[in-house]
Amino acid sequence: MASSSKKAVYSAIFANTVVAILKFVGFVLTGSAALLSEGIHSVADVSNQILLAIGIARSEKAADVHHPYGYGRDKFIFAMISAVGIFWFGCGVTVYHGIHAIQEQHLDTTVLPVAIGILVVSGIIEMGTLWVAWTAVRDGARSAGMTMREFVVRGSDPMGVAVLLEDGAAVLGVGIALVGVGLSLWTHDPIYDGISTLLIGALLGCVAIFLVVKNRLVLLGQSMSDQQTERVLDVLTSDPVVGEVLDIKTTVMGSETARFKAEIQFDGEMVTKRFLERQDMAAIRSRLNDPDQLQSFLIGFGDDIVEALGDEIDRIESKIQKENPKVKHVDIETN
Repeated sequence: MASSSKKAVYSAIFANTVVAILKFVGFVLTGSAALLSEGIHSVADVSNQILLAIGIARSEKAADVHHPYGYGRDKFIFAMISAVGIFWFGCGVTVYHGIHAIQEQHLDTTVLPVAIGILVVSGIIEMGTLWVAWTAVRDGARSAGMTMREFVVRGSDPMGVAVLLEDGAAVLGVGIALVGVGLSLWTHDPIYDGISTLLIGALLGCVAIFLVVKNRLVLLGQSMSDQQTERVLDVLTSDPVVGEVLDIKTTVMGSETARFKAEIQFDGEMVTKRFLERQDMAAIRSRLNDPDQLQSFLIGFGDDIVEALGDEIDRIESKIQKENPKVKHVDIETN
């Protein structure tokens, strides 16, 4: 999933750079406010996707003494910065130019067919990057056992979701711009070009607010999905030494990393039985008739049971991580 998100981010950077150049050339040729807003939209997308690429690179740093759980959350920080950039640079500047276009209403409608052609080419390119992002998010949703909608809202991959929403807004924005430019060409009234610019700005604002809220929740310490938690609980409840699972806490540490913590009421009889199955019972029985040997055995037996319980905890933690690779950190405590 991480490689899919990386592919989506870098594909979007390349495609949106090409599209931004096309749109600004179109603006210079036509003076269309919609094309200008779309050019600003694409520049905002490129800038924000560069931030996502930086976040991906930083999140892949290995854990160290100062950050024992790694740098996975760097993705969420850069995704948050990206979302704020979309709001102020994308939405704010676009709305400003939309208002300016409506007030001025200066537009040479004779060159608008050029704008329409550029928008069509841009839309085709952006639909390609949208498909790459859609595939990345779809794969992430399947891996997490979630629907696409659930993954977009609560999934742990901010990069794929950010690119998906940005590219989706880009395609929709091209459609809005086409309608505005088309109406201006048909009616010879530039106001429709300005109105479409305002709508594109509002669209960018909605995307930005959604991404800010999503990344804020993850940075606060969002829990794993219900499906992921259930898979871990299935491992615990099916284990013979586990009596009851209490005080479950889960935290998303990164798009590919999660932490699971629980208190376990162990079945003491089963822990002891599993320990004794590995012992020489005949040798133990020979020591029970001598009081001194019995006392020595019982003292040692207490240490052995504590060690056996520790071994059982290590075994269960390893089993959880093997069957749930994203759960990199497992903390099991005895209740």
